[in-house]
Amino acid sequence: MTKFSEMNLNQKVLKAINEAGYHTPTPIQESAIPSALQGRDVLGIAQTGTGKTAGFILPMLSLLARGRARARMPRSLVLCPTRELAAQVAENFDTYSKYLKLSKALLIGGVSFKEQDLIIDKGVDVLIATPGRLLDHFERGKLILSDVKIMVVDEADRMLDMGFIPDIERIFGLTPFTRQTLFFSATMAAEIERVTNTFLQSPARIEMTPQATASETVEQNVAMFKPKKRYRADTEKRRLLRTLIDREGGTCTNAIIFCNRKTDVEICTRSLKKYSYNASAIHGDLNQSQRTKTLDAFRAGELKLLVASDVAARGLDIPTVSHVFNYDVPNHPEDYIHRIGRTGRAGRSGKAITICSPHDEQHLEAVEKLIDRQITRICNDIDGSSQNEISGKASRKSRKSQSQKERPKPKAKKRPPFQDAFNHSRSAKARNDEFAGLGDNPPVFLAMSLDERMAEGRNQIRI
Repeated sequence: MTKFSEMNLNQKVLKAINEAGYHTPTPIQESAIPSALQGRDVLGIAQTGTGKTAGFILPMLSLLARGRARARMPRSLVLCPTRELAAQVAENFDTYSKYLKLSKALLIGGVSFKEQDLIIDKGVDVLIATPGRLLDHFERGKLILSDVKIMVVDEADRMLDMGFIPDIERIFGLTPFTRQTLFFSATMAAEIERVTNTFLQSPARIEMTPQATASETVEQNVAMFKPKKRYRADTEKRRLLRTLIDREGGTCTNAIIFCNRKTDVEICTRSLKKYSYNASAIHGDLNQSQRTKTLDAFRAGELKLLVASDVAARGLDIPTVSHVFNYDVPNHPEDYIHRIGRTGRAGRSGKAITICSPHDEQHLEAVEKLIDRQITRICNDIDGSSQNEISGKASRKSRKSQSQKERPKPKAKKRPPFQDAFNHSRSAKARNDEFAGLGDNPPVFLAMSLDERMAEGRNQIRI
């Protein structure tokens, strides 16, 4: 088996790799690094969690070890689809370049232009950016891309799915034709073949697994959900989510819950907090400081449940995620691969559970067609009530029964005076024949004897 020490990497880079505890490259690293060190373009396709980030950072650092950047003219460029992935690449850069005198700049939204301008003005060797913020700096005249020697597009298919094709093509046009280009992604859709054919020159195509293959270390299940009452569908679905979480018990040490819409991310988070779950949300509408704080808490184990939109599905390296819950079946089947790839990383086992509503069944079929297997159904043994709710209902029931025991018995009501007269008339009726023409309920005084009527009159006179 090949080791990093045998791959012709810079000695200072090797020293940092050893200190990080890595000695043997992953298959994608073993195949991509030699080609990149030779200066070839690389098209790398491998499932998520296999080490693609180090696959381009390590050779890039070795190639950039000599030389110096000029102001506003970065020597290399790494494009990422999301802020979180860009920040993670920057962390990897810091880990592996600790013994090299190389500088970096991170250009993402949510950070002031002034701070980023100050870093760019000093000159950077590695520029890590999202496409939108990169072009903003370029249009402001703060960035020149004519000295870029190595360009990396990370999660290339996601960049295209998010509508970055025009931006990517424009950025390619701003960089030198002689640059080295590295494309890395978990999936490679047919529609981006035109882009790779246009901008990559005789690339070394490295495909470690069939496209869109889910990790074998992840157990996949789907709960088929059909609401009992249509107007309560959302409430019942959130209750089912809580049931599924409780059902995993202690094996669910932490989890990422994916929703298709940002509004559902917020609603699910509030619902989980209401039932005392340790949960927090992350999506594109939050500012960068909130997103960073939430991710740091999740990595540190202070947060158990991370409710996220697909902004967190790509490239986040959190090795110890035990579960992934898909509150919705993703609209794009490729996103399913990336979502469940957040668990079962680095050889660990993981579990992914998806909730499928009736209107999501066509998306589920697309996912199963993509991964070429049927996902195990677990709908038969789910009753739709979580342990938190069951215990809550039990405590409320016990409190109710206890209050009923403590409640004093009601006193017998005193019969009104007219009731005695009515009963007397019924007894008189039993003694006498019915009164002709007056039906079954004749006036009371007709059933009274003369003496009784006279006594009644005397009582009224006294009153």
